[in-house]
Amino acid sequence: MTVTITSVLASIVCVAALRWAWGFLNWVWFRPKRVERCLRQQGFAGKPYRVLVGDWKESSDMLLEARTKPIGLSDAILPRVMPFLHHMVKDYGKNSFMWIGPKPRVNIMNPDQIRDVFMKINEYQKSTQLKPLACGLASHKGEKWAKHRKIINPAFHQEKLKLMIPALYESCSEMINKWGEVVFVDDRPCELDVWPYLQNLSCDAISRTSFGSNYNEGKRIFDLIKELTDLTIHTIQRAIIIPGYRFLPIQSNRRLKANDKEIKASLKALINKREKAMSAGEDTKNDLLDLLLESNLSEIQAHGIQRALE
Repeated sequence: MTVTITSVLASIVCVAALRWAWGFLNWVWFRPKRVERCLRQQGFAGKPYRVLVGDWKESSDMLLEARTKPIGLSDAILPRVMPFLHHMVKDYGKNSFMWIGPKPRVNIMNPDQIRDVFMKINEYQKSTQLKPLACGLASHKGEKWAKHRKIINPAFHQEKLKLMIPALYESCSEMINKWGEVVFVDDRPCELDVWPYLQNLSCDAISRTSFGSNYNEGKRIFDLIKELTDLTIHTIQRAIIIPGYRFLPIQSNRRLKANDKEIKASLKALINKREKAMSAGEDTKNDLLDLLLESNLSEIQAHGIQRALE
């Protein structure tokens, strides 16, 4: 009886090990090669697949090399910020693919093909790798995507965007005034690194146009989003080599989840505060948050509470 149980357990372990080994080989070699063959048959060109790393190392090396070289004011920006993509398009054409680990990334630049991808929302599914960074419309699929797009769309009509010009003007004026304080000192030539100012300008302008009078809370949210972006990129880079990396109980993953939780809580607090103000009959602020709430309210009144923006 003992021998029989031992044999059964050994058989189960062997089957499990073989199944795991086959799954690993399929993930790391067989499936990528099948996908590569399929892409080439459809007219896409690219480098041959290399086990696990794909084109990641070459892409990283080219990026580091590009950043060590000076760039002129009239130089093309693409070879600087995305050198590997520029190299792929130059050598393999506008319909090409590159390897991010064992997964291909397909590049298409034909407007008709791009439109076809965007129109077939149920066929071309979105990656979950960027969660929680790319949540909302960027990650929704199918009917949920269509519903959210319908609610968000009115906020980006030309007449609505014109209402945000004063906020954008204020942000730009503040930045230029800061430049003036640095440059025009003692009438001496001054070299100014504008990159940090442009980063702050983006954050400042989006905070003003999105949250209006709740500008300071908006800046805090964007500071958290900036950190969340860095953490998400770090996680994606590690996940290419270590499957399931984002599920490991390590400090960076805990911080990522904490940031995501704080961002959602802050946004909910802002939304609740603005909804109470609207219910009390206060004037609208003409910022993005008000426009979205008005659009969402119209959908609720027209189609019921199930149409509300989640």
